[in-house]
Amino acid sequence: MTTTMPQIRSATGGAFAPFLRSWGKLTVVKGKLFLREPIALFFNLCFPVLLLLLFGVIWGNEPDGFLSQDFGYIDMATPALVGLIIATVAFMTIPVATAGDREQKLLRRYQVTPMRPIVYFAADVSVYFGVALVGTALLILTAKLGFGLRFGGNWAGVLAGFTLSLLAFVSLGYIIASLAPNSRLAQIVGMVVFFPMMFLSGMAIPLMAMPPGVREFANWLPLTHVVHLLQGVWLDGAWNTLSGLILLGVLAVGAAVSTATFRWE
Repeated sequence: MTTTMPQIRSATGGAFAPFLRSWGKLTVVKGKLFLREPIALFFNLCFPVLLLLLFGVIWGNEPDGFLSQDFGYIDMATPALVGLIIATVAFMTIPVATAGDREQKLLRRYQVTPMRPIVYFAADVSVYFGVALVGTALLILTAKLGFGLRFGGNWAGVLAGFTLSLLAFVSLGYIIASLAPNSRLAQIVGMVVFFPMMFLSGMAIPLMAMPPGVREFANWLPLTHVVHLLQGVWLDGAWNTLSGLILLGVLAVGAAVSTATFRWE
């Protein structure tokens, strides 16, 4: 037993090491390429912060009893704006970048290398996860320093909700990237999906302030459930089971469809 276990560990590590090396190198390359895109940087990192500052100047962050007895507008808007970051990555960045790589034959070049497809997707998702994390950190820091952001939840729940939401929306972004014939159409489709969700999900305007018909429609939008989930784990640590299950379903369906439809050329 003592002689076989090290061999098993060595074989396992040896098989996994090439994946890690390829993943690490490609992640660095794709990260550098992302940093060269000023428009993507602005909308993923700066735009949510600017919206937060605008909301803070208009509404402030004092509890008024309308939204909550213990939390102000910024306390509730911050986790919702994290949903905006996730949606921006999924619908405004992934479709355009992926379709653009396909137009420039980069995906075809990846495909003909010895690198396995899983390495490409792992690196791609890692970069977008990092972008969303940085955007979220900037948002939280701005809200804390500028408006005294309050936190009543638990960080483990926030991280779990953030990860589930991001993966679910990334799968939707890959569907758009797979079906769009070019980057221009991918951008248009992404915007058509993104903006209705942005205004109707409760991210900018609380759902309770909307007409009943709009609230009913909003319940069909995936971003609404991202907002519900993140606000719950942020404000009081409560995991919204329904929203979590819906996002799990979105992830399962999105991953299946994007895998079946993804095109390298």
